[in-house]
Amino acid sequence: MRWEIPVVTDELAARGGAGTEVIDAAHERVLGEDWHLGVVLTDLPLRIGRRPVVADASATHGVAVVSLPALGAVQMRRRARDAVVRLVDGLVGESLELGGLEGGERRQRVRRRLHEIARAERTLRPDDDDVDVRLVAAVVRGNARLLAGMLRANRPWRLIARLSRALAAAGAAGVFALLTAEVWDLAAALSPWRLGALSVISMAAVVVFLILVHGLWRRRPAAAGREQAILFNVATTLTLTIGVASLYCALFVIALGVGELMLDHRVVSGSIGAPASFATYLKIAWITSSLATVAGALGAGLESDAAVREAAYGYRPERETERERETEQTG
Repeated sequence: MRWEIPVVTDELAARGGAGTEVIDAAHERVLGEDWHLGVVLTDLPLRIGRRPVVADASATHGVAVVSLPALGAVQMRRRARDAVVRLVDGLVGESLELGGLEGGERRQRVRRRLHEIARAERTLRPDDDDVDVRLVAAVVRGNARLLAGMLRANRPWRLIARLSRALAAAGAAGVFALLTAEVWDLAAALSPWRLGALSVISMAAVVVFLILVHGLWRRRPAAAGREQAILFNVATTLTLTIGVASLYCALFVIALGVGELMLDHRVVSGSIGAPASFATYLKIAWITSSLATVAGALGAGLESDAAVREAAYGYRPERETERERETEQTG
């Protein structure tokens, strides 16, 4: 048997927050393209109750859904490949072996064939008629792995690099601070403890500023979505924290290198009233990085909300918010 495997990118996963809705959307695509099977790989975190959903499979629809964040941040490619192979094997095997069998017998056979993928997960008996097998992870370990997978999908270390105005503001502030004698004097006078506290305060202020200005904090008072909202907010906070910390480290390295090359030893010594050592240049780079990071946040404040969300998220949580607003309006 020869296989043709077209790979397409579609936003069907954003149409629903549940695996059944993704299966329905994928089933429409399968019928429209005249495919035999469909496998959806999505960055959308799927949950049922408190448990993350690793995969949903429907032999009736010929569709399987794999939630990539639920696979974690380590060896995700291998886990996703193994999951797809086993899911396809189960779906194809059932379509060839069961023929016209339907109902409970088909569901039991599908569950047995696909159960091997659940070595680290548990097989949950679905309440949905469209789902034959639902693989869920343990509550604590599964949510930790889901959070790590969401962070990996967001790629927080690339956050500020995607925001041109933030980079421009950080660069301009860094150059100004690095060449200002008052900054040298202040850096030489501050102790490492105070400089460290300034670093923490500046990065925390930037994270809070970005969340508040661009409306990244998700509010969901309903009990059904409270845990999902908490997970989303934790992922948002960690994504921004890692992104801002990456910017801070990059600015520190650049400021230290430029300071060593451009700042004359005698000029700095004359300004601070003491011989300038390598520790002095470290302190100057330290405080320069803090000031430049805050300036970068002010630059990010000038970015549009859409640009910040595009930079911060590997998936589109704002689409879920739009659907919730539509549901509240219609309800």
